[in-house]
Amino acid sequence: MSVDQYLPLLGLFILGALFASGSFVASALLAPHKRPSDAKLAPYECGIVPEIEPPQRFPVRFYLVAMIFVIFDIEIVFMYPFAVVFGQLGSFGLIEVLVFSVVVFASLLFLVSEGALSWGPVKRNTLGMPERTSSSTIARITAGRDQAA
Repeated sequence: MSVDQYLPLLGLFILGALFASGSFVASALLAPHKRPSDAKLAPYECGIVPEIEPPQRFPVRFYLVAMIFVIFDIEIVFMYPFAVVFGQLGSFGLIEVLVFSVVVFASLLFLVSEGALSWGPVKRNTLGMPERTSSSTIARITAGRDQAA
């Protein structure tokens, strides 16, 4: 076994170290060195000065949707090689992919149960008018007559 086999690996390591250190040096040289003014730090949206302070944090729903994207992106990445070699894997490969898909589907169900796809404010049902039936209509009309008399 010769050391020449490891030269490409050493070259790649040196290239990576040079790129990382070069990025830090470029950031230090090109970054602005003074603090931004209050005008630059102020929130600005479409030429309208906001009347209320913007929220400081993203809602959890944003991260849940990102998790859904990552989960299904990874599933697609794993499904393509499976489809390519499906004939060679046989029933073992089919069972493994079914188990994998069930786990991914269970994670989707969990995220949906946590409200990942509910973007608006939480809607709560309030008691309104009772169901209209003939007896409720008669009661309402007779109550109106009693108040008018």
